Amino acid sequence: MFVPFISKPSKARLRKLYRRKGGGGGKGGGSSSSSGGVSAGGGGGTARSSPITSGGTTRSASTSGAGGGTPAAIPAGQPFAGRISGGGTRGQVYGNQQYGSGYPNIAGRGVANRGFPFVFWPLAWGGIAGVGAGAYLHNSEYGRPNNGSRPGGPMVTAAFISNSTNTTYRLLADNTTVVDLLPEIHSQCDSMLSGNSSTSPSMYNDSLTALPQPEQAIQYYRASSVALSLDGYNNTGALGPEGTPDTPLPTNIDRALLDCLNMTIGTSVPLVDSAGIRNWAAPNMGIFGLFWVVWYMTHLI
Repeated sequence: MFVPFISKPSKARLRKLYRRKGGGGGKGGGSSSSSGGVSAGGGGGTARSSPITSGGTTRSASTSGAGGGTPAAIPAGQPFAGRISGGGTRGQVYGNQQYGSGYPNIAGRGVANRGFPFVFWPLAWGGIAGVGAGAYLHNSEYGRPNNGSRPGGPMVTAAFISNSTNTTYRLLADNTTVVDLLPEIHSQCDSMLSGNSSTSPSMYNDSLTALPQPEQAIQYYRASSVALSLDGYNNTGALGPEGTPDTPLPTNIDRALLDCLNMTIGTSVPLVDSAGIRNWAAPNMGIFGLFWVVWYMTHLI
């Protein structure tokens, strides 16, 4: 049995869920878009594909995709040249509460110097790097949250407010991901949502008063490129030394809505088409790039 934040869903259950038939429309309207400004998503229940540009190549990311494909080295002249991108599958998207989780077969918090198993860059929490146990949260390696060159566009957020309890969850990811997830979430979870919930994303401002904050994250997905947070939650495990236990979630939150959000994000978060990954593999990547591809593949087994 899948218990959110405790266990991971089986691949069979994931296949069953993300191949579900389309439902009625949610509260959103419009159409999905690629990187750039913030835009609103379309009706729920229908798979969406959006163009994602990374490594100088544009590929398709789909809410119904299974991911996978052959990982490839990012070509010379592109950001993060030489790092391995692609290969992550739908069954590997779930992380945990730790920033740096959700990377297939890689443990430990933080995202410094890592590859991109799902093509998308990890979240950039912004703020001042500073020193101490929480410094890993403010890595500037991937730019600020408003960096429009990140695959999927700048980071945006959307709020999902319970209609039965005083509970607000927030989704944080690149613009394309949030745009494409919004109609899915409204389609699956609409009966539990307040009318004040987001129907379009808002730009994420990494000021000290912005929401969400890294200590409010309750689940990461897709190599920490997506996060779900809970307003009012303060996880001392995120701010303390590595190994500090996570603060338990409050008991008075809307758990049914949390379960719905967690499952919908995991089964519908956009993944880059595996054929696009294979076609992107550079034939002249050289011995160094080939070494890292072989290393990555052996660590997926």
